[in-house]
This record gives sequence, C-alpha cells and structure tokens, in this order.
Amino acid sequence: MKKSTIIFDLDGTLLDTIQDLAAATNYALRVNGMPEHSIEDIRRFVGNGVRKLIERAMPEWADTTKRNDVFDAFRAYYMEHSLDATKPYDGIREILQELKKRDWKIAVVSNKMMAATQELVAHFFPEIEVAIGENEAAGIRKKPAPDMVMEALKQLGAEKEMAIYVGDSDVDIQTAKNVGIPCISVLWGFRNKEFLLKHGAMHIIDNPAELLRI
Repeated sequence: MKKSTIIFDLDGTLLDTIQDLAAATNYALRVNGMPEHSIEDIRRFVGNGVRKLIERAMPEWADTTKRNDVFDAFRAYYMEHSLDATKPYDGIREILQELKKRDWKIAVVSNKMMAATQELVAHFFPEIEVAIGENEAAGIRKKPAPDMVMEALKQLGAEKEMAIYVGDSDVDIQTAKNVGIPCISVLWGFRNKEFLLKHGAMHIIDNPAELLRI
C-alpha cells in the first residue's frame, strides 16, 4: 500500500541537538555538585526523555532525592539555551519541503519536553503540522509506547496503515513496532549501524535523500 504519512523522531533524526543537551545536562549536574559528562556519554544517555537522561547522568553515589533539583536546573537552562548550537542535519529542510510538495502529512513525536519540542519544531520546521512532546500528565505515555504516534495520527487525520516512522534509536524501532508501522532507521543520528541492527532495525539509510528514493 502506498504510504502518505510520515512520523519523525526529533533529536538525532531531524535536529542535531546533542551539544545543547550536553550543555544543559552538565550545567544541571554542576550546580548540584555532581561530576559532568562528555558529549559521547550524553549521547548514550538520551532517548527516553529528560528524567531518564538525568537519572543516567547522576552518579551512583548521588542522593536520588536530588533528582528533581537536577531536572529543574536542566529544564530552566535548556529552555533558554535550546537554540544555542542546535541545527537541522544537512538535507533535512529540503526533504521536508519535497515531502510537503508531494502532499505527505508530517508529524514529529519526541520524548523531549512538550514545550521544547514545539518550540524547536516551530522555529526550524514551520511546515510540520503536528509536534508532540512528553505529555504523560495528559495520559500520553512516552515512546516506546505507541501513544504519541497514535495521537499524532489522530491530529493529522491519518490512518496508521498509511504511515511510516523515521528515527535514529532503539526506542524508535520499538515504538514503530508497538504501533504496527514500518520504521526507517537513520545513521546520521545518535546511534550507529551495529547498534541499530542489534535492536532490530529492518530499513537503514545513510542520508536524508534516501527517504525520497524509498
């Protein structure tokens, strides 16, 4: 069946956000008296939302009651600095514009905070119709639960049989599986080919232009 809807992950798929995520994480750790991490460490920690990022970044000896303090510091810093170094990956803007010309419905689903997700999508990709971030307070579970994708499809007025998912991580592969739609895994993001294959990737692409060929 010909597809007509595409759901994108955000961090590591459309946007290179790692420097700003690392800066916010290290700021939050630093002001709470905890050791900082390299960008490569942060790259391994992301994918399951900010609270899981903070949990992974905090040292084992840290008092877990400090987790909210670190989270609050991260949130305050990131909302002011999320555009410092973040930028679209090469070729992404052009691919999105071409997809729109071909009348594809496009959405973004991210485990990033809702406010940050919507701000970044509006800033970089105004052509994207729907952007959904972390919103468990509304009963929408984070990926890899299917909730975010199903909500995006609902807002787009699209059927899942017409949709494909594009992401860069194991979380994205599992999300697509839980929804029951095909997943295209990308290699320009936060995970390498060996990792993606190990976690069940079926379709892997090296650059955004391959999306159009597929």
